[in-house]
Amino acid sequence: MKKTLVLGASLNPSRYSNLAINRLVNHGYPVEAVGLRKGIVAGVTISTEKVAFENIDTVTLYLNPKRQEEYYDYIIALKPTRVIFNPGTENPKFYELLRKNNIEVEVACTLVLLGTNQY
Repeated sequence: MKKTLVLGASLNPSRYSNLAINRLVNHGYPVEAVGLRKGIVAGVTISTEKVAFENIDTVTLYLNPKRQEEYYDYIIALKPTRVIFNPGTENPKFYELLRKNNIEVEVACTLVLLGTNQY
């Protein structure tokens, strides 16, 4: 299964990043998470550090474009296959940078992709 990093993870159950962690886990995907506050969601530990996770296939973003900037190098260094830009995270400048590094850009909603078996 594709290992996914949820970037912008939240402990708040009403946040989409929290729902995404829960649904990914429920679908059997291995999940890592980085957010502003440490905690655990669906058995997944949220780190506040830019951990050098291994074998990340997908990064799903829950950060607005301005907040993404500090993570550009981090995400590229993880060498994911793709980065999903969820609604509100669209960032053409970052798309270009990712494509230059042979990383697929997908502008979509992780929750919809999971719900329609297109993840």
